[in-house]
Amino acid sequence: MEDVGKELNRIIRSRGVDGRYRQMMEEVLADPDVRQFIEEHKEKLTQEDIEKSFAKLYEFVQEKKKFLASDPTMIAPGYEPQLSLNFHFIDVTYVPTDELLRLKREEEIRNRVNSLDMPKDIRKASIRTFEVTSGRSEALEASLDFINQYEGSPKSFHKALYLVGTFGVGKTYLLGAVAHELAVKGFETTLLHFPTFAGEMKQAISNDKVGPKLNEVKRAPILMIDDIGADSMSAWIRDEVLGVILQHRMQEELPTFFSSNFNMDELEEHLSVTQRGDEEPLKAKRIMERIRYLSKEIFVIGENRRNG
Repeated sequence: MEDVGKELNRIIRSRGVDGRYRQMMEEVLADPDVRQFIEEHKEKLTQEDIEKSFAKLYEFVQEKKKFLASDPTMIAPGYEPQLSLNFHFIDVTYVPTDELLRLKREEEIRNRVNSLDMPKDIRKASIRTFEVTSGRSEALEASLDFINQYEGSPKSFHKALYLVGTFGVGKTYLLGAVAHELAVKGFETTLLHFPTFAGEMKQAISNDKVGPKLNEVKRAPILMIDDIGADSMSAWIRDEVLGVILQHRMQEELPTFFSSNFNMDELEEHLSVTQRGDEEPLKAKRIMERIRYLSKEIFVIGENRRNG
């Protein structure tokens, strides 16, 4: 490094520069990373090459300070500045840090989960944090089986899960955890809270957005319908919204999950009576035929985890 030091000193002395510029050059050429880079490439760099590259060397030193201080004003936040050689010209490249790559991957995963009116904690759900108890183990095993089978053959038809259990036993959390795990593996999922979605569909009539909203849901690669049966449905929501979604997904054999406080037989009875009190058992049976085709019933048993 002595030879490099002498050469750098000669560069500074050889230029007729004012005090401020000389100070800047001394600071840049005293930087250990700059000195090491020039030493490593001394066979390819002339004094003139180094002088012509001074602006880039200065940029590197300043941006390195900001990077080490986590200064958000740096040129490329999250990217580490590094020196590179480009045809006898020293340049600065910005390399993403491991932390930035991790954050980008997490963002990509989050973007694969389309959450419609779902709680924030569900968006962060994970299989790894799903507490296993005797009453919840069957649901977890069935979920893992689905994930493995779907990953192995995503174009084949796979029956999804109809999770049934009382309020607060973890049905919705498990749906979110499965969606997250599928997202990690590169698959897109849409989760929706059905009672809220039904209300939005009624409002969509006035601004002529029923078709687009319905298409977005019915065509989702993987769909999770949460809390089906929580509210009484109008005949229109049951037949022209839920029925249309399920018919399309059955025809296209698209994976469709459900969660409900009702088991399948109870849901059929629930759907047979409209908000107006009309009894329509055949229409309810038609809906349930599609649900049974798309999913298998799994009971989730446990204490209400939302208490306390």
